[in-house]
Amino acid sequence: MTAAKTYQVVMPKLGLIMEEAILTEWHKLDGDLVVKGEPLFSFESEKSVIDIEAPAGGTLQILVQAGQKVPVLTPVANLSGAEAGRQPRDQPAQPARGQAITRPAAQKGTSSETAAAGITASPRARFLARQRGLSLPGVQGSGIRGMVVASDLPAADPTGPVRATPLARKLAREFGLQLESIRGSGPDGRIERGDVHAAVAARLKRSASPDAPAARPDLPLTGLRGIIARRLTESWQERPQVTLVTELDVSELVKARKTYFEKHGAKLSYNAILTAACAQALKEFPAVNARLEKDGLKQLKDIHIGLAVETENGLMVPVLNNVDTLSVSEIEEKLQTLVERTLDGTALPDELSGGTFTITNLGVFGVDAFTPILNPPEAAILGVGRILARPVVIDGNITIRETLTLSLVFDHRLIDGAPAARFLQRLSELLQQPDLMIGLSNKSIN
Repeated sequence: MTAAKTYQVVMPKLGLIMEEAILTEWHKLDGDLVVKGEPLFSFESEKSVIDIEAPAGGTLQILVQAGQKVPVLTPVANLSGAEAGRQPRDQPAQPARGQAITRPAAQKGTSSETAAAGITASPRARFLARQRGLSLPGVQGSGIRGMVVASDLPAADPTGPVRATPLARKLAREFGLQLESIRGSGPDGRIERGDVHAAVAARLKRSASPDAPAARPDLPLTGLRGIIARRLTESWQERPQVTLVTELDVSELVKARKTYFEKHGAKLSYNAILTAACAQALKEFPAVNARLEKDGLKQLKDIHIGLAVETENGLMVPVLNNVDTLSVSEIEEKLQTLVERTLDGTALPDELSGGTFTITNLGVFGVDAFTPILNPPEAAILGVGRILARPVVIDGNITIRETLTLSLVFDHRLIDGAPAARFLQRLSELLQQPDLMIGLSNKSIN
């Protein structure tokens, strides 16, 4: 038996680029008795908000208060008076990533049951299952190769504890609101940032005079929102950005996607197909897969493609590495998991950086075309509009075809117009001939 001792808790270093983070929230009070595996604190890096579990059991002594910026590996708390590192008998073991960043389990044996039964599940599905006390082996999966995804899980018990994101908890505390008084609009009634803002606005409206206009709370441009604002401003001011726009007939792509579903019984997202096509085009036109470094222009051998994702904390770009080595189905599977982790706020800093090219798709919002802003230090970004049936003239006859508009924005310091145009032309060819795109891949989707 391990002797009782003091266990030092530090700000973890989750990724090569992470140097510091803001400790946003303590989930326990100073002096509380902590059980190993319980949520201990949350921190916000430049890319995400992550929950940290207690690495040991003991009495909590907080060294760094919430709201402070902390360098990595700096002690933030001590856990003393218990057998540090020992797993309590009634607490299921938790898989660790970095320094135990997985979410707390709500039902004993969920992870072991899942592994024993050969069940595969997305990170979000596992998180929600633990949160709701569900056994995954009893859930029928609808994802790729039977993977259980979040939509497969039954609804949560409305009498359970209040569910809220770390950022929502932080804002509610700053505005003096009780979470129980806020109605959540997120999945399963989860309270999100916008819900807190709405509750604050409603409170101000009630306290205002009848003739006074309803006030809206000021939202400070700090944290992740401030980082996004600063980087977009720098991108626009420092880089001469040029946009090329093309409209293409993707009727064959729409048919191929439908055929894939009928053949494999699994959906294939347009984002996965776009990612595969961009990887092939970047491989053929490496001038677009470049960045400006201290020593000058550098064309990159590795192809790491990011997909812009809207989250409640702001725009994030999870990155899929070495895309040119993956089949379309592998891209779909990895992309789905990566996006879900980004939406959950559990993506690691290294998973949200290191991209060489970015795709941003606003087609789901009914947008036909737009001009995205470069994601530094990358040389180009692709804007994707919606697929829309339009009249098209073919051989002198008017017919209805499925069309798609692409917008390629590039840094004119690094890429000239002609190479950028050839890249966009090749990308269009791949998307208009999906069989050719699949044939050129290193692996087939079949």
